[in-house]
Amino acid sequence: MLITSTEIAVWTTPAGVPERLFWDGARYLVTDTPTPLEPNVSFVTHPPAATPAWRFQATAANGRSFVFDIRLDAARGRWQLLRAYE
Repeated sequence: MLITSTEIAVWTTPAGVPERLFWDGARYLVTDTPTPLEPNVSFVTHPPAATPAWRFQATAANGRSFVFDIRLDAARGRWQLLRAYE
């Protein structure tokens, strides 16, 4: 199952690394080491400002796990779920 593009609540370490999230009525704990996603490199003359984006596996209390791709929407101050792979 592939889910795309929705807002989520994310808790991070002081360094900004995701630790847990709330999505689709469930709390998920990060169960691997989050990997930074590379920024989009389709720029003409100036690279875009770095926007925190991560990929990681997280597991709910019921044992259901997903791999999440998330990005911070800096303008709105909210995290966005880019993709969730079951």
